[in-house]
Amino acid sequence: MALDLKSEVVERFLRYAKIDTQSDETSGTHPSSEKQLDLARVLISELDDMGAQYSFDEENGYIYCTIKENLPELAIGDDLADVPKIGFIAHMDTSPEASGAGVKPQIIEDYDGGDIVLGGGAGSDSQVKSDSNAYCDDAQQSKESEQHILSPSDFPELLKYKGQTLITSDGTTLLGSDDKSGIAEIMTMVHYFLTHPEIRHGQIYIAFTPDEEIGEGTLNFDLGKFGADFAYTVDGGELGELSYENFNAATAVIKVTGRNVHPGEAYGKMIHAARLAMEIDSKLPSKERPELTRDHEGFYHLTDMRGDASEASLVYILRDHDSVLFEKKKETIAAVCEEVEAAHPGAKVECEIKDTYFNMIDKIRPHMEIVKRCEEAMRRCGITPKIEPIRGGTDGAMLSYRGLLCPNICAGGHNFHGVYEYVSCEAMAKITELLIELAKA
Repeated sequence: MALDLKSEVVERFLRYAKIDTQSDETSGTHPSSEKQLDLARVLISELDDMGAQYSFDEENGYIYCTIKENLPELAIGDDLADVPKIGFIAHMDTSPEASGAGVKPQIIEDYDGGDIVLGGGAGSDSQVKSDSNAYCDDAQQSKESEQHILSPSDFPELLKYKGQTLITSDGTTLLGSDDKSGIAEIMTMVHYFLTHPEIRHGQIYIAFTPDEEIGEGTLNFDLGKFGADFAYTVDGGELGELSYENFNAATAVIKVTGRNVHPGEAYGKMIHAARLAMEIDSKLPSKERPELTRDHEGFYHLTDMRGDASEASLVYILRDHDSVLFEKKKETIAAVCEEVEAAHPGAKVECEIKDTYFNMIDKIRPHMEIVKRCEEAMRRCGITPKIEPIRGGTDGAMLSYRGLLCPNICAGGHNFHGVYEYVSCEAMAKITELLIELAKA
């Protein structure tokens, strides 16, 4: 089945990837950026062409689609009557952490395991093409971008894809596999079921959401309109990933107000706000940073720091799978701010901490049958399940707390939120096959 699905899912992904859908955490609107609706309109046009049943919440940026069950009438009262209403969800926005404008997907056929020079060719025998199948002009591309190297020495997972076809960015933007791979896989599944009415399935529900990357993807999600008994967010990484636990998450915004005085007369008077900000950062646990943690280990991540002698600000995201350790992190950062303020009379340090989402494991653990259902479907498709915690969050975490249980499954990509992002075409095809298998009666 995967070979039949590969060309379609890749074609869809390339089309979606070129649409800039970057969300904006500062806008205060919903959706946070109008350009996310550009992709939404492409998707509803394609759903129209398929003859799919859908609704578009244009005001808030959500698409809901239903594929009606096609079970025989005689199934009423027998085992087929127990087929659940299953849902699939993916998000349309891309991360604010790297540019999503002018994405130029590059295709590496029959990847040989060597270095890939993004935007400037490839290592050893690999060939890099644009999605129009024209070879990249090395000189022109190198002018447009730095020579970012996608290398197995830095990203050893690449070696899993020797002999496969990879898609990367040109090194100037992210690729958008997070989560346009998921969208392409779901759309290809929709098309498959609508063109193969002989394949029996229960009621299938689809949703495409905005603003997942800024933690607001479910803010206006209509559970009643969606209608599924449970769902899977197709928003994970490599083939086989299956997750039902994620970080607890919070954001800490710290504002430091100092006292600026001419440096020639500053003795005993100046309170340098930017240096106090540096002091705050130095007092946080030095080993609890993203680059030094893995698996279930949490962290403090400084995402923004700016300021001068008068005023400074810091923004942290706080993450931990363990709810007790999560609360401790919030207490620690608040206590450090109080300590620094107390040590510098005349300074003012304000710390605002807001929860973003919580670990869905407590909601899903009593209903592990939906995880087992996915494991079994993976094995039927020849996929080895790789169950691990998400070092991040998904729409599914928030939806699980609202009553719609949503484990997260693979979409196929790697190195999200940056220029080193890539995805395997074979993985996208296999994941599409998995979605079909999950939805079949």
